[in-house]
Amino acid sequence: MESPPRSGAERIGVRQVAERAGVSTQTVSRVLNDHPHIRPETRERVLAAMAELDYRVNNAARALGTRTTRTLGVIASDAALYGPSVGIAALEAAAREAGHWIATAYADAQDTASVDDAARRLRAQGVDGLVVLAPHERSLAALTSAHPEVPVVALHAGEGAEAQIQGAADAVRHLWDLGHRRIARLEGPADWLEARARSDGMRQAASAMAVDGPVWQGDWTAATAALQANEVAAAVRAPGGPTAIAVANDQMALGLIAGLRGAGLDVPGDVSVTGFDDNPDAAYYHPALTTVRVDLAGEARRVVAAVLAGSGGRSSGAVASGGAGAGVASAGVDSAGTGAGTGDSAAGATPDGVAPPVLIVRASTAPPASSP
Repeated sequence: MESPPRSGAERIGVRQVAERAGVSTQTVSRVLNDHPHIRPETRERVLAAMAELDYRVNNAARALGTRTTRTLGVIASDAALYGPSVGIAALEAAAREAGHWIATAYADAQDTASVDDAARRLRAQGVDGLVVLAPHERSLAALTSAHPEVPVVALHAGEGAEAQIQGAADAVRHLWDLGHRRIARLEGPADWLEARARSDGMRQAASAMAVDGPVWQGDWTAATAALQANEVAAAVRAPGGPTAIAVANDQMALGLIAGLRGAGLDVPGDVSVTGFDDNPDAAYYHPALTTVRVDLAGEARRVVAAVLAGSGGRSSGAVASGGAGAGVASAGVDSAGTGAGTGDSAAGATPDGVAPPVLIVRASTAPPASSP
C-alpha cells in the first residue's frame, strides 16, 4: 500500500511514515485500516506524518491485501436537480469522515438497464458497496435483485423515508394551525420513492385533520409547476376552492408562485404556499418561502454507516430490507429529487443521529383572508 515512485524522489511507504511518526510499521498499518484500539494521539501523529511525507494509499494494493478499496459506489440520476446534486456532496463528506471515498456513476433511474450498467461499472472498480440517489422503486428492486452479493443502500428508502413523511405532514399542520381548512397539494413524480413519502405525509396529515383539496402532480421542476399555475388559480378562485397549497419541493413552489402571480393572485394574500427542502435560495423567493429542512448531513452519515456495516462481510449480501425494495438498507434523507437542507444533527436528534425535520416559517404563508 505504498505510494507509487515519484520522479526524482524516494518511494514513500509505510516504513518512512513509521520512522517519521516514531511508531512501528504495524501501527501505521493499523491506522490505515481503522483499527479500533489505536490511541487518538498516536493516530494523529501517524496521520500528520503521512501528510508531511505526502504519503498516498495505493487502493489497488489495499484491495489485494484487505479485500476492500475503501471506495463506495454512488449511482446518481437527475443530477441537475437540487436534491441529487447536494446529496452527492453530502455523501462524499460522510464517506470522507469514515475514511472512505466515493466513485459516482450516472444513470437514468427510470431505465433498469441503465441502472444495472452503472452498478456493473462501479463494481468493476471494486467498490465496497452501492448507494443509490433519487431512487425509483422499479429500478431499485431490479438493482438489488441483480447484485445480491454487495450491500445496496438507498437514500430515503425504508426508515429513511420517515423524515420525508414527517416534514411533509408538518407543512400541512402548519397551514391548519394558520386556519386553513381547504388545503391543496402539488406532489412530485409518483415513481420517485421520496416523492411518494412526501405525498404520504401530506395525505396522512390532511386526513387526520379532515381537510380536503385538489391534488396536482409535477416533475420537481419550476417550469412544469408554472405551466400548471392557471389551472391552480382557477381552482383557488372557484367557490370553496383551496386557500393553501402544500408543494412537494421548493423548485416547484417557486414556479407555482411565479405562475400564480402572473395569473393575478397574491401569495399569501389569496393563497398560502409551502415548499420542501429549504434550498439556499428559498429565503430569497418573492415572497420568502415557508419550507421544510431535513438533516441531509446526518442522513448521509447514516447511509454510509449502513453500507459499511453491510460490507463488513462481502458474502453477506444486501443490507437488511427497508421497505421499498427487497435488500435495500433503511437509510434516509432527502435528495430525492430535490434535496434537503444541509443542517447537521443537533438537539433532538433521533437515536440514529439524524435530526428531525424543521419547519422554516417565512412570508409565503399567512392566515386565510376569510373564514372557510
